[in-house]
Amino acid sequence: MAASSRGGRAVQAVLSTSPNICARCASSSSSSSPFVRRLYSSATTATSPNAPTPTSAPLQPPPSSYNVRSGMILTRPPLVTRKLEPFENAFFFYQKRLEERLNTPFITSIYYKPDTARRLDWNIKVQDRKGTVAKELGVYNGKSSKAWDDELLVGDALSDQQSVVKALLKDAEARVSDDAEVIAAADVIPVDPPAGRETEADQKGDVRRLDRQLDRTLYLVVKGDDGWVFPSDVIVNGENLHESAKRTLDEAAGVNMNTWVVGRVPVAHVVTQPVLKADGTVDKKGDKTFFIKGRIMAGQADLKGNRFGYSDFKWLTREELEKEFSPAYFKGVRNMMADR
Repeated sequence: MAASSRGGRAVQAVLSTSPNICARCASSSSSSSPFVRRLYSSATTATSPNAPTPTSAPLQPPPSSYNVRSGMILTRPPLVTRKLEPFENAFFFYQKRLEERLNTPFITSIYYKPDTARRLDWNIKVQDRKGTVAKELGVYNGKSSKAWDDELLVGDALSDQQSVVKALLKDAEARVSDDAEVIAAADVIPVDPPAGRETEADQKGDVRRLDRQLDRTLYLVVKGDDGWVFPSDVIVNGENLHESAKRTLDEAAGVNMNTWVVGRVPVAHVVTQPVLKADGTVDKKGDKTFFIKGRIMAGQADLKGNRFGYSDFKWLTREELEKEFSPAYFKGVRNMMADR
């Protein structure tokens, strides 16, 4: 609808409110109204051509009371899967027994040739398991009349991870030599178990090593004048956020690390308010720090000769960071941290 038509209808509405004018007269009066139609965007009052135009000097923006900084949250991802809960162990054990019950029968001749050492070794181990094909399910025949009884009793340790690993290690032992001769039980060489989840760094409590807390994400933090923080610096003119974060990491923790910047978008934001004087002027600027996420593939941090004054570093988990950071600092970065 045009602005002029809306103005005419407004005049029609005003005239139609008079009791002495009918609707037809009001309509005809609006078309011949002496009111000047105009666009709403036009000026409402006419200005004298001789009136001086007021001029004002452009306002200068006040100096910024914040320093814009960029930092790097360098992480080491989990190296092993987490330890399963008892319910998860029982569930996966049940799924394996169910698969043993529903799958097609195991045909030995497809995988092992007759009259070979591997075939003889297989027959001995299956006989020890009383016909059970799977290695870690205990005594269970999925094709018998008792196949429906595939659940464990409460508290049965057969589904524990240690029991499963023990069964797999026992099955990996060679029971027959390459010459197809059965090895005596006293001469069977046991298989070395896999390395434990707890490393030497965990036992000693060394938080500067990367081979600790293998099932958790570790974060690199440095100690400065304001306590433990992520490395950050003021952005230099012409730098992008990810460029400034990478430069800061190299200058703070050295170049002896193989790192990868995950993205160019900040994952966290921390604001430090400025300190003001009594008259309202800025005594000390605040900081607005934007953090970029990175990964470490190899190497180690080295603070020697850094220009930021960082004196120490740690690789900490999320729970450990909460103890070292100030509450305001941790609140700004906690949402980007993984649960594990």
